[in-house]
Amino acid sequence: MNFWSTLFVFAATIFLQCLNPTGAATCHPDDEEGLLAFKSGITRDPSGILSSWKKGTACCTWNGIICHNGDRVTILSLFGFPKKPERSLSGTLSPSLAKLQHLEVFSLEGHRNITGSFPHFLLQLPKLRYLIMEDNHLSGPLPSDISMLSQLEGLNLHGNKFTGVIPNSISNLSRFSGLFIGGNLLTGTIPLGIANLKLMQNLKLCGNRLSGTIPDIFESMRELKFLDLSGNGFSGKLPPSIASLGPTLQALDLSKNNLSGTIPEYISRFNKLEKLNLSGVVPKGLVNLTNLNNLDLSHNLLNDPFPALNVNTIEFLDLSYNQFHLKTIPEWVTSLPSIFLLKLAKCGIKVSIEDWEPAAPLYYHYIDLSKNEISGSLERFLNQTEYLLEFRAAGNKLRFDMGRLTFAKTLKTLDLSRNLVFGMVPAMVASLQRLNVSQNRLCGKLPTTKFPASAFAGNDCLCGSPLSPCLL
Repeated sequence: MNFWSTLFVFAATIFLQCLNPTGAATCHPDDEEGLLAFKSGITRDPSGILSSWKKGTACCTWNGIICHNGDRVTILSLFGFPKKPERSLSGTLSPSLAKLQHLEVFSLEGHRNITGSFPHFLLQLPKLRYLIMEDNHLSGPLPSDISMLSQLEGLNLHGNKFTGVIPNSISNLSRFSGLFIGGNLLTGTIPLGIANLKLMQNLKLCGNRLSGTIPDIFESMRELKFLDLSGNGFSGKLPPSIASLGPTLQALDLSKNNLSGTIPEYISRFNKLEKLNLSGVVPKGLVNLTNLNNLDLSHNLLNDPFPALNVNTIEFLDLSYNQFHLKTIPEWVTSLPSIFLLKLAKCGIKVSIEDWEPAAPLYYHYIDLSKNEISGSLERFLNQTEYLLEFRAAGNKLRFDMGRLTFAKTLKTLDLSRNLVFGMVPAMVASLQRLNVSQNRLCGKLPTTKFPASAFAGNDCLCGSPLSPCLL
């Protein structure tokens, strides 16, 4: 579940509970009938999500149900387990839910075994304001007459299997403030009429198969804060109207498309921008973005020089896989006071890791320095980290005795492949979830681990399971 839907459902729930803290003593017959029909369409409920839904009891007290205006259901909110579908609901959505004529919020999230097409009966709910069906397994086209939901303020269908085009009628939903339809299989172009949605604050169309140019529709969106069009097939240059978003925009992601041209200089005037993920030539004006906490310019064709940023708020930085020749880890990076993720893979860095003294190594969670020419020993650096989860430095010139290496108990991934590491593999690597020390100069008997032979390949004098037995 994304931040927007979480925040809204939480706020709406608290608000309506304050208005009606004990729930209604009775249950409107239409609402009870509709909800029990919904339950009958569920074939599996292994976690007992609907166990409190029993005929003859007050439906306003059932799990996931909130009533306002007496005995009428206004919120139906059922969260599943998107990473553990075996614990979530299975089945289809009953059209009898159309009986809930006072429903304002329908939220069904994280039920990967809920199947079927878009539930058209929802279009019969005249008071529906927020429709959230994220991370289910719904498919087929979006309804062409979705504008029948004239009160709709937010639509979240992220992470399903919807196909076809974005319906033009969505442009008539003038109350819209949030549209989240990323992570589907949608095709076609962005409807020009979206320019009519002047209250839009969150527009997320990422991870689809949309194409064409990004239309020039943003000048009227004076409240837009989050724009994510990444992971599609958009081509051409950025539309001029994106420049009008400077006063409000906080996050911009246009990466993983087929856009051409340069990153416009006007981006440097987006003073509220906290997250930036783009393709193109890095503008010198990037130094003016002093509120950034997430900067991802990875997997592009960006060239030197990279400007020295005057910012201490960055927590996530990824400049990997471009055409930079940084030579050193920049001082402005080294001095960041609270950075959690640092990825500088294939950035032309040629330093000794022993000479790198980051200001706050304690906070690092993820580091990727792969495919550079970094030398030296990791012993001192890894001993400075307490919360590190992932460290990757494959394809460098690191040289040290691995038998003397210690690392934080939190570390789950360690990739030191294709280096000059020697010595024995320490027993503490058994606590890792992923390990790759192939193509080094390691020697001796391997400790007992669960890793495959490929994790240790290319070390000629290593022996023991899963490699060849050691000679007596």
